[in-house]
Amino acid sequence: MNEIVVKWLGSWGVTFDSVPWLYWTLAFAFMGLAVYLGVFICRHILIPLVRKLTTKTSTSWDDIILSDALLNDICLLVPPILIAFLLPMAFAEGHPLLELLLRVNIIYLVVVVAKTFCSFLSSAYELSCQHDRFKNHHLRGVYQMLKIVVVCVALIVIVSVLINKNPGYILTALGASAAVLMLVFKDMIMGLVAGVQLSANDMLRPGDWISMPKYGADGDVIEVTLSTVKVRNWDKTITTIPPYALVSDSFQNWRGMRECGGRRVKRSVYIDMRSIRFCTKEQMAEFSEKGWLEGVAREDNFVVNLHVFRNYLEDFLRNHPRVNERLTIMVRQLQPTAQGLPLELYFFSDGTDWIPYEHLQSEIFEHVFAMMPVFGLRVFQSPMGEDFVRQ
Repeated sequence: MNEIVVKWLGSWGVTFDSVPWLYWTLAFAFMGLAVYLGVFICRHILIPLVRKLTTKTSTSWDDIILSDALLNDICLLVPPILIAFLLPMAFAEGHPLLELLLRVNIIYLVVVVAKTFCSFLSSAYELSCQHDRFKNHHLRGVYQMLKIVVVCVALIVIVSVLINKNPGYILTALGASAAVLMLVFKDMIMGLVAGVQLSANDMLRPGDWISMPKYGADGDVIEVTLSTVKVRNWDKTITTIPPYALVSDSFQNWRGMRECGGRRVKRSVYIDMRSIRFCTKEQMAEFSEKGWLEGVAREDNFVVNLHVFRNYLEDFLRNHPRVNERLTIMVRQLQPTAQGLPLELYFFSDGTDWIPYEHLQSEIFEHVFAMMPVFGLRVFQSPMGEDFVRQ
């Protein structure tokens, strides 16, 4: 025990036999009081002061970095620091209990420091999510890996304190068992590498619509972590995919469709080839009166009704208010089949929302089917039993 404290107690008439019990009681009471005052000052004076200063600044990054979780973790650093300073004053040098208490205090300090670093990384992640440059990149996996590194370093330091060995010995032992560690943490390592590749090549962002039939994924990416990529499918189910599968396998990302502002429609209607013929004089007069022959090439005044119909459809699509006229608009013939001549309409909607897109293409093809008899064309349809009965 400290000789100065013993002499001070003796001057008050305390006998030597009662000194040890009174000494330890006063020593631990003083340390407890000092820790309590330190935490009280930190929580009720310093933290409110820091919070008040951050709210007065015009920037928001300091509010995010100095979050409540981080400031509370910083307060937890006060007790081990004070205890590390006060313990050598309470115990004589070389006291066996001093070494034990210092080790326990160091372990507690390492745990609190690791927790503080993890809170700082969480705040940094929140800040990066709001930054224009990084908000569309999935950095959660990177920050998770950094937290794992912090925890591993803390564990190494704790073990070295418990066995009273240099951390270098533990690192040497871990290096010898690197193959086993790589096998245990294989998914984390592959996930980290895949996450870096996905982010560096801008292959995937939270909110992207992706399709990956191999894993049954077709929907929006809601979360990208170190070990999984979560996709909310259109039927509201959740599909989890390993990040390295997105690098090793192929997947379809619909981000380009959303960025261009239009969603493609590529559908065909099969025309009965027996209804394709030259226009009659009456049809020519009617089509000319309605302006449907403008831009139609005429050879010896012979015009095919399908040619006029294609010209009409392209003009109809270009003037439709919900068709994106800045993107490709085309009506073309495909290779004739046994089911008739495919006439394909290729255009883009003026928007990417699903329901308006489906309504648009339904409306346009309803118009196509309704207008075909006006041009003397028929839709091919396989005969039913009722057709044979009529014959």
